[in-house]
Amino acid sequence: MTPDRWRGERADKGVTPHLERLAGDQAFARADELVEIYRTAFSGPPWNEDECGAADFARRLTGDVRRPGFVAVLATWEGRPVGFGTVWQTASPFPSGRAYDRVRRALGASAEARLVGALEVDELAVSPHARGQGLAGRILDLLCEGATRSWLLTAPQAGDAIRLYERTGWQRLTGPEADVVVFLLERT
Repeated sequence: MTPDRWRGERADKGVTPHLERLAGDQAFARADELVEIYRTAFSGPPWNEDECGAADFARRLTGDVRRPGFVAVLATWEGRPVGFGTVWQTASPFPSGRAYDRVRRALGASAEARLVGALEVDELAVSPHARGQGLAGRILDLLCEGATRSWLLTAPQAGDAIRLYERTGWQRLTGPEADVVVFLLERT
């Protein structure tokens, strides 16, 4: 299906993608679909991920599906994967490695108090041909459903993502000088 056909049919006929919550084993069974979306969603700017980045995501997913509270949301349209997101509970003490060290540098001591125990949005990816339709927001809503605190991070260069999070009520915790942008969503 061409991107124009997807957009045209969705807009003209009110067709919406199917969103499905997946537990760890279910997500692992659909890993090929998640990797396909990751590859297409992050191959362009500002991410510019290559095939090594997609392979790294596939390796990480193997361990991530075992994390406490892991859930994935997979969006499909006409049976084709078009978007996904993954979440889990942030461990105590606040983790290190990956991007956690940059988050700790940017937030200081408040990282532990504000983020431990919160739902952590690790990945949010929408295929380029499916963007601009509200899909990322729908995936985020389903991922964070029922959570009182959720957090995520993105790159300062990810303007579209930053605008999405700001528009949907996420509070930016980091200033413009930080090398990572951290958002928090608190619900009562």
